[in-house]
Amino acid sequence: MPLPIDVDAVVFDCDGLLVDTEPGWTRAETAIFAEHGFSFGVAEKEIVIGRTLDAAGTAMADYFGRPGEGPRLAARLRDLVAGELAAGAPALPGARALVEALRGRVPIAVASNSPRSFVAAALASAGLTDLFAHVLGAEDVGNPKPAPDLYLAACATLGAGPARSVAFEDSRTGVGSARAAGLHVVGVPSLPGPPLDVDSLFTTLADPALAAWARAARPTAGLVSGGSDGRAHRGPES
Repeated sequence: MPLPIDVDAVVFDCDGLLVDTEPGWTRAETAIFAEHGFSFGVAEKEIVIGRTLDAAGTAMADYFGRPGEGPRLAARLRDLVAGELAAGAPALPGARALVEALRGRVPIAVASNSPRSFVAAALASAGLTDLFAHVLGAEDVGNPKPAPDLYLAACATLGAGPARSVAFEDSRTGVGSARAAGLHVVGVPSLPGPPLDVDSLFTTLADPALAAWARAARPTAGLVSGGSDGRAHRGPES
C-alpha cells in the first residue's frame, strides 16, 4: 500500500528502527539466557524483541520454567542494557536524513516500549536528540505495546488523528500496537523472522522511496505544522 502524502503526524519507534541498539539488547539477553543454561537465537529473540523490560522479564521467566522470577530477570536485563547503552549506539542508515526531511513539514514523535531514560540515552548516542521535541516511553502509558496506548498517546500529544498518521516499526510487538491504534504502519524489520503485518515494507530507512515520500509529505488539509511545540495546529478557515 502506498504511503499517504497527506498526514497528521509521523511516529517512530526507537530501538532497532532509529538507533542500532538491538545488538546491545541481544548481548544482554544472551547473557541472561546463558546464566540460566539456555542458548539464545532467533526464536528466543522473537519472544523478547519489542517488549517492555517487565514483559521481557516475564517472558524469560516463563521460558526458563521459573514462574514468579520475572521482576528479578527484568532488573537484571535493565542493568545489562544500561551498560550497553553507556557504550553508545549509532543511528541506523537513513534515520537522520529521513527525520530531518519530515521535521518541520509534519509533526513527529518517538514512541518506545523502553524506559524514557533508555530512549534518551539511545537518541543522544546516535546524535538524534535535537530532532525530537516529543519522546514517549513505556512509563507514559498504562498499557505499553502491543496495546495501542503509546501510539494513541503520541498522536494526542501531537494533536493528530491516528487514522491520518504514520507509524514506523521494526518488530511484531510494535507493529501490533500501531495497527491497533489505527495508524498506517511502515515496517522496517531489524531481524529476520515471520513477516510483519504492515501496510508498507522497507528493508532500510535509507530507501530512496522513503526519502522521496518524506520530501513530498504534507500536513492533512486544515492542519499547519511547524509550531514551536512541534504539534499540528488547525489553520484559519478559508
